[in-house]
Order: sequence, then structure tokens, then C-alpha cells
Amino acid sequence: MTTIKRSAGGMSDQRRERLRLEISREAARLFWEHGVAGTSGDQIAEAVGLSTRTIWRHFRSKESCAEPIVMQGVVTLLSVLRSWPRQSSLEEHLTQALVELRHGTPPVSLGDEMLGMKMIRLADTEPALRTAWLMACDQVESELREIVGARLDRPADDLDVRKHAAATASVIRVLDEHIGAVVLSGADLAQFKDVAELARRYAEAIRTATGGLVGDPVA
Repeated sequence: MTTIKRSAGGMSDQRRERLRLEISREAARLFWEHGVAGTSGDQIAEAVGLSTRTIWRHFRSKESCAEPIVMQGVVTLLSVLRSWPRQSSLEEHLTQALVELRHGTPPVSLGDEMLGMKMIRLADTEPALRTAWLMACDQVESELREIVGARLDRPADDLDVRKHAAATASVIRVLDEHIGAVVLSGADLAQFKDVAELARRYAEAIRTATGGLVGDPVA
């Protein structure tokens, strides 16, 4: 029998996370349209159809409402990296995974991906949103320790593994910020339509940042 975990208030963890994501979507839309300063907790509550008190039960501040949607921006990449086979190069795996995602059902909807990009873009000028983005990047780095450690046959807390994971996470952060800025500027997106070239760009940058130790197949 499946056991459903419940929070202190009696709500299942799964339902709680769905509600937090729903609140985050509406908060992100308001932040993008009106700015963080121009958005109140009352407005977020009204947009979701909840009481303001309920918003504060789930989030410590209005700015923290952006955290779940920002985290959605790294879900897809983490799911791809977790399934990286040892016998494949990073280019090969990313190319195959991106093609499959384009023709299948991605773990995150395009709408959430776009909202995540918008919050990352706003983070350039909004310190509180920058905190949410850096928290997401920290989650990426934490999971990369396990991924890199497995490929190097070293424990996740090994110093070199931690350094390579941090370098890889930094590459991902910079490229994600760059791509998001280009997409939101309305510029020509032709450079991102070639899946193999996009995969190569990520893989080459990660190899350079890790001194060539992360990116190749391993025996």
C-alpha cells in the first residue's frame, strides 16, 4: 500500500508542492509584468484565488514565491544528466536527449521553462530573485557531485570531484543565462535550433572548465 506523506497541516507533500508551483507561476507572471516592487502578496493571492494568509503559509516572502518556478528551469537538464550513460560522450548524450525531448513529453512544460527564463533574467536586477536562481544552481552543483563522482569512480565529497562539479555548474549557469537573455530579447534563435551544435557548445565548455576530465565516455 502506498503511503502518502503529509505535512503538519494535513496536506500531502505532493499536493503541497503542486500548490506552491501554482502560486509560483502566478507570482512570476506578475513579477514580469509589474516588477517585484510593483507586486504585492495580496495581488499574488488574488491571482491564484487564495487568501494572502495562505500564501504566507507556503512562502516566507513575496520574492521567495519565485523559487519553485526558477527550480523548474533546471529540472530538465538534471533529468538528462542523471541518465548519462558511461559509454557515451556528453555531446552524444545531450544530442540524443534533446531530440527525444523535442518529440516527446518533457519533464517541464514550455510555459514553465519560459517563466523560469524570465525570472532568471529579472534576477540581473532583483537581488531576491538572484538568490532563488543561485539556490537552483546550488542544487545542480549538488547533484553534479554524484554524477561526476560516478564517472570518475570517486566519492561525491572528493575535493577534485567537488571542484569539477562546481566548474560544470558554473558553465551551465552562464550558458543558461546567455540563452535565456537571447530568447527573451526576441533575437534570431537559429543558433539554438541545431541540437547537435547546442550539445557541442555545452560539452566543449564543460570540458574546458574541467580540464578535459568531464565530457568523454568512460570505461
